[in-house]
Amino acid sequence: MPLEGTCEGQMACSTCHVIVAREWFAKLPAAVEEEEDMLDLAADVQATSRLSCQILLTPELDGIEVSIPSDSNDAQGF
Repeated sequence: MPLEGTCEGQMACSTCHVIVAREWFAKLPAAVEEEEDMLDLAADVQATSRLSCQILLTPELDGIEVSIPSDSNDAQGF
């Protein structure tokens, strides 16, 4: 997936913003305040938006479905 992840999981940016499929969103732990603050800066935020760097992949999340916001830019290729 073309996610930049500029801050390497430190919640200092929102370049890894994803929209989690509704059926998977409820299976995630609640976002902490710092994540919510970063999502406030992201474009095209939805009700099920999360920073992908904060989603710990566990066996229970095998098959999780996320999408990248349509206005997301991948700066890695520039």
